[in-house]
Amino acid sequence: MLKTIAIIPARGGSKGIPGKNVRMIAGKPLLAHSIIHAKQTPAVTRVIVSTDDEEIAAVAREWGAEAIPRPAEISGDTASSESALFHALDWLLTTEHYEPELVVFLQATSPIRAPGDIQRAIETLKREGADSLFSACQVEGFTWRLAGGAVAPVNYDPVKRPLRQELKEEIWEENGSFYVFKPWVLRKLNSRLGGRIVMLKMERVASFQIDEPADFELVEALMRYRDVVAQEIEDGRSKMEGGSTLPSPISHLPIADSHSPSPNSHLLSSIKLLVLDFDGVMTDNRVLVTEEGKEAVFCNRGDGLGLERLRAKGIEVIVLSKEKNAVVNARCRKLGLECLQGCDNKLAALQALSGKRQAGSGKREAQSAPGLAPSPLRHALSPSEIAYVGNDVNDLECLRWVGLPIAVADAAPEVLALAKITTTKRGGHGAVREVCELLLGAKRLAPCASRFAPCAFRLPFRTSSHTLEAS
Repeated sequence: MLKTIAIIPARGGSKGIPGKNVRMIAGKPLLAHSIIHAKQTPAVTRVIVSTDDEEIAAVAREWGAEAIPRPAEISGDTASSESALFHALDWLLTTEHYEPELVVFLQATSPIRAPGDIQRAIETLKREGADSLFSACQVEGFTWRLAGGAVAPVNYDPVKRPLRQELKEEIWEENGSFYVFKPWVLRKLNSRLGGRIVMLKMERVASFQIDEPADFELVEALMRYRDVVAQEIEDGRSKMEGGSTLPSPISHLPIADSHSPSPNSHLLSSIKLLVLDFDGVMTDNRVLVTEEGKEAVFCNRGDGLGLERLRAKGIEVIVLSKEKNAVVNARCRKLGLECLQGCDNKLAALQALSGKRQAGSGKREAQSAPGLAPSPLRHALSPSEIAYVGNDVNDLECLRWVGLPIAVADAAPEVLALAKITTTKRGGHGAVREVCELLLGAKRLAPCASRFAPCAFRLPFRTSSHTLEAS
């Protein structure tokens, strides 16, 4: 595997938006979203933030990245991104004698990316034998060029105006989300692009960037839109039977290329077992302690209906908790859920439950570990058929093992960095219900894989000067 690093330039001192890179958006600092995207990319081995600001460096480290100090002379308003990239590569070479084979350059001001975008970009560059790559989105419609005060059509003849769908020339633009290049391109050409250049197609919505204060509200709304299954999917407003239209808000299943299915769609539709941590997932992580020493927790009533509907669709649910207090079993008993509590080794418990606990020989062992009840599952399951929802570092082993690791919105940074899906709701505040709706929505949409080809969806928005208008 090629040595691939991600570099995220993030300077302080923004005049237009003070504290821009650490300002909160969708529950995380703006910079954190790009760090998480990079860390979720299997091919990326290191994530580095180049900054002149100690607060930004602290945030970078908190979210699992390395921070390289950037000199003041290349940190001003007029400093180019290339200068920061040059410095980062030279710093690694000088201090560590380390030179990567590929560089992924991420712009922190572009927090909207679909899962797998960066990995697909790296694979595209290698497959095409290219030297550099840029992310792009299509410019749709009838385009014109303005030069010397005169306008000229680019992709059609206005005298013989075709239908929009008949336009033959595709126009694409760099959306600035990220670039991938071999270091020699930067060193020889002083540019992020050079040699053989290819592109990765992304959704139009991925082109929105944080350039001015008002953009935070707009981009956050778009991020929420993409990450939540609209209730109408389950309410039946958009039915797929009887020739009716496809449901419009499927934003939790984002696609980076309009010709390729979403990776989340496949992951969600494969799930047969949902495993939930208790504290911080089913609860808000607070505890009430009476003077007699009795404990009580805060849960969300809406979780119960979501879990009931999920099990009615054939997806089993189990709670796996290290907590020994009787309140865990009491809540699970009320919801009719299987519960394993007091688990010091949660991964061993999970593997035993799945019937896939493995020894060094790789052979399947008995379905129960010492001290554990026999697995309540009817069939042995592979990790790809299991989703795990966690919030803290003692969930990391389980999250790494399952096919679909999910983090609640207020999870620990290490958990958020590992998750393939992050809920918009906090633990104990509807996160479990949100996960249930995601799984139910995917189960309902699963038939499109065979009934509609290609199964591609578009967000019902277009962009124009940072405004939204109905498509």
